[in-house]
Amino acid sequence: MSISDVRIYLYDRCDTCRKAVKFLKERGIVPVMVPVREQPPTVPELQRMLAITGSLRRLFNTSGGDYKAMNLAARLPDLTEAEALDLLTRHGNLVKRPFLLTGDGRGTVGFKLEEWEALFPVAPDGAA
Repeated sequence: MSISDVRIYLYDRCDTCRKAVKFLKERGIVPVMVPVREQPPTVPELQRMLAITGSLRRLFNTSGGDYKAMNLAARLPDLTEAEALDLLTRHGNLVKRPFLLTGDGRGTVGFKLEEWEALFPVAPDGAA
């Protein structure tokens, strides 16, 4: 895959994000790395991910301090999709990370090894 095919939003102090980047590099994939706090995903990117995950809640970093401080566990069910996506675009800390999109329309949030292996399988010859 070329560098333009994989875009990953991450936080450099996040161990899970580091595991995801290591996973990609082990497969010879060099992603475009975007600091999620400074440059959150756009509404169209969030809409793409929502179509992939099928869950608005899954786009949120539910264990983060901002999520808890904003009382989003109670508020999220009452927010419209547009309101929720607006919050995510304005507060990068709220975005579940790593947040990965590919040029061919695939993607995932978080780092569940089996999901990542399904997105980026290793070929029988060892190549990605």
